Amino acid sequence: MTVVTILDVVIVLGLVISAILACHFENLLSAVIALGVTGVFCAAAFLVMHAPDVAISEAAVGAALTPIVFIVALRKMRGGDGE
Repeated sequence: MTVVTILDVVIVLGLVISAILACHFENLLSAVIALGVTGVFCAAAFLVMHAPDVAISEAAVGAALTPIVFIVALRKMRGGDGE
């Protein structure tokens, strides 16, 4: 096995596990954080596939902007705990 193959397997496992955790968490803040981690793994996958422009876009939107918008929305809700 080459280093790239091992890196691909680690990225795919991280992507799948973080996506499952994002769906599994009952606490909405934890789910949003897991969604951000999914975006990081997705950006890493694009980087490994030699698509740095798409990786930068995914890191900016999927790993940073979307979780921030969700966290702000959760804080604006009554109670602020997301329940």
